Amino acid sequence: QVQLVESGGGLVQPGGSLRLSCAASRSIFSISHMGWYRQAPGKQRELVATIPRTGSTNYADSVKGRFTVSRDIVKNTVYLRMNNLEPEDTAVYYCNALMGSDDHWGQGTQVTVSS
Repeated sequence: QVQLVESGGGLVQPGGSLRLSCAASRSIFSISHMGWYRQAPGKQRELVATIPRTGSTNYADSVKGRFTVSRDIVKNTVYLRMNNLEPEDTAVYYCNALMGSDDHWGQGTQVTVSS
């Protein structure tokens, strides 16, 4: 089991930046995959970025070159740096941890991109 707590969301203007954090209740090195997903109103939850135990990263095409996922193993925290934000990035962002066949989710943090 793992508990995940996201933070860092908010209101930002188009072209702005935010950094989301996901604090885990256990060592993230013991978790096979961690990642970020988002869900916009009226849409399905979608993958944003993942970072497996190996440290390699994967991104949705819509965020490549703008978003960066990283981790701090000492702090048991995964980050999502979001640059050049667009109104289409508005959504609730969720942290995910995959342990075996079990998915674990945080409560989500709202990101709103608007002028």
